[in-house]
Formats: sequence, C-alpha cells, structure tokens
Amino acid sequence: MSGHRGLRLLFPLLLIASLALAAPSASAHPRWVASWAASPVAGSVIPWSDCPAGTGLGNQTVRNVVFASVGGSQVRVRLSNAFGTTPLRVGHASVAVQAANADAVPGTVRELTFHGRRAVTVPPGRELFSDPVRLRVAALSTLLVSAYAPGPTGPLTNHPFTAQGNFLATGDRVLAGGTDYGNTPCWMVAGGVDVIPTRPIIGSVVALGDSITDTSATTGNANHRWPDFLARRLNAVRGPTLSVVNAGLGGNRVLAAREEAFWGVPALERLERDVFAQTGVRTVILMEGVNDIGFDATAEDLIAGLREIADRTHAAGLRVIGGTITPFGGSFIETDQRTQTWLTVNDWIRDSGTFDAVVDFAAATAAPDDPTALNPTYDSGDHLHPNDAGTEAMAAAIDLSLLLPAHCRCLAG
Repeated sequence: MSGHRGLRLLFPLLLIASLALAAPSASAHPRWVASWAASPVAGSVIPWSDCPAGTGLGNQTVRNVVFASVGGSQVRVRLSNAFGTTPLRVGHASVAVQAANADAVPGTVRELTFHGRRAVTVPPGRELFSDPVRLRVAALSTLLVSAYAPGPTGPLTNHPFTAQGNFLATGDRVLAGGTDYGNTPCWMVAGGVDVIPTRPIIGSVVALGDSITDTSATTGNANHRWPDFLARRLNAVRGPTLSVVNAGLGGNRVLAAREEAFWGVPALERLERDVFAQTGVRTVILMEGVNDIGFDATAEDLIAGLREIADRTHAAGLRVIGGTITPFGGSFIETDQRTQTWLTVNDWIRDSGTFDAVVDFAAATAAPDDPTALNPTYDSGDHLHPNDAGTEAMAAAIDLSLLLPAHCRCLAG
C-alpha cells in the first residue's frame, strides 16, 4: 500500500519534469505561467454534438478560440495527445490574437515550431510545448490556436464542452484567414497556452471541477465561466497577481469513471496532468462532487475522495481551497437521500480543517429562503447549473487574500 502510494506521489513530479523537458524556455527569467488550459478527454462520438473528435481529423485544420487569463510578451502552445493510442502528426500550427470569429488581428499570426521544425509528432499519451514565439497578448483577450492534422488521426484527444465556438477547415489553413472555416464546438489538439507575463504574475490558480466550473450554462463566446470572472478580478489587482486555469470537465466525477469517455476520467485520476503539471501552479480551488451525488455516492466515500485530492495536492507542495458544492434542490438529481449527502459533505468541507481555506459557493448561490436550492436570480433554469449571474457570484465569493501572498495588500476595490 505504502509503495503504491509512493509511486503515485512520485508520478506528478516525473510528469512535470517531462513537460519541462519538452518545453524549451526563452530564458530562465522571467518565468513562464499558464494563461489558458483545458482538461482533455478521449475522442469519442457524442450523440448530440458534431464534434469530430470521435472519428478524428484528416487533412483538416482546427482553429481553437481560447481565453487568455493573463497577458504576455511571448507565447508557447501545448499540444495534447494525452488519450491517443497512436502518434499524432501535426503538420503545421500557429497562434494569433483573435479579431472576430476565425479571423486574426492583422500582423499577429505566428507560425509555431517544435525544436525548430514546423511539423511534429506527439507520441501517444503525451503532451508537448512549441518553441516560444514573440507575440504581444493582452490579459483577458482571446487567441486563435490553429493546428493542421494531415491525418487520419483516429479518435482525437479533445475538450468537448467549451461554451465557445471554434472552427474547422479542409486542408492546411494554419496561416490563412477565416474565410474557409466552418464551425466546430470542441477544442482539439491544443491543450494549453503559456506566456511570459508582462506584469508581475506569481503563478497560477487551478480550478478543479465539473460542468459548473467547465462551462456551466453560461452564455457562449462570452467567457462567463466562474474561473473567467475570477481572472477578471485578479487582473484588477494592483501589483502581483495570478493567472487562472480552468480544469473543469462537464459531467466529471471525483470517484469513478462514467461509461461515456466524453465525461473524462475521474478527478482522482487526472490530478497529475490537469492540475499539478500546469505551469506555475500554486493553489487549487476544488469544487466537485455533485455528479457523484447524482450517482448515489455515499457521503463517506465522497469525503474520502475529496480528502485524497487535498492530501495529494499538499504532497505536491500546493495549497488547496475547498469549495462547497452548489445547491441542486428542484433539479432532476434531487432526492431526500442525495440532499442529505450534499449537506453532510458540505459540512465536512467547511469544518474538517482538511483544506487551507474554504470558499462557500453553496451559500453564495443559495436561495434566500431555501439553502438547498439555487437563488432564482442565479438559476439557469435546470435548478442545477448557475447562469452567468450565478458564476459571477461564485467568483465574487472568493476572498482574493486567500490566493495572494500575505504581504500583498494590493487588492482592488
């Protein structure tokens, strides 16, 4: 048992070292920091989605639209074949600042190379960074990350639920304008964007969660997820601040895999890649468990899973903030037993002392007269997922002094 746990705790360090070796640095100082990332899942057919990741790409260019939580003067892009079973050939790639839709701001398109070469093969189960390129990126701006796959790729590592329109074209359109692009709902090939910041950024905070963190029921193409609102608050800080990485996955569970691959592997199995390996990570905000409750996990089992995440995060040298699970009264998952499980787990999150700090998302989003239900102002309509106002309230509930160094008294009003 102890030997198995030791190997598991060693793995994140080996993975981080592997990513560092795959990521050439422009200089030792200033440091790179993650500005955007998306947790990957295995390629599979989603019945209600036209994301092509289940069958893969062939002679196609995907243009991913991503939200930069912090700005920088240099950029590197992470390509992901994390769930691939065969090598992924990327024939050409670029990064640019988005103007509108699939079009870039003129003069901002940067061709990417990998150890000096335009094409690269990402081994199965691996991720790797591009060489750095000089590109002025503003905080809270959107970037276009384009990758040409000669293919056929077979099922493609992707992030299926994005609340963001992305683009797909036939042939190598990496350096081209957006004219020939059609729409696609998912992020493919691109797994992250790092920057060398243009202001003091002390590291990254990673939000680990499910659909309420990933996309919730927020307005598309608006970047209204709660980690996005947190990024806006942190950007308004006067002085050193943090970037924000969204490690949410729609439908994800803490304890067990679901039958469909597009919900991702459980949080316990994705900590090393999705959290610990993010560039500059300092703190994790954990809010996950409602899907476990919806599948009738016991409070005892869910608490054990959340405690393991906290323990492993601490063992990786990081702080972890526990977020209470938001209310779901009146939703399709509500039963008396599940409500009791929710109450027990949230009481444990608040009172156990397991976490370095606690954010009471449940209290921040609850109806004034019923703590088990979402405030109608924050309810997307399904009584489970907060709307834009709800995710903004979640971000507002986070005391920024929990994230920033104790000596920093530079918070905006």
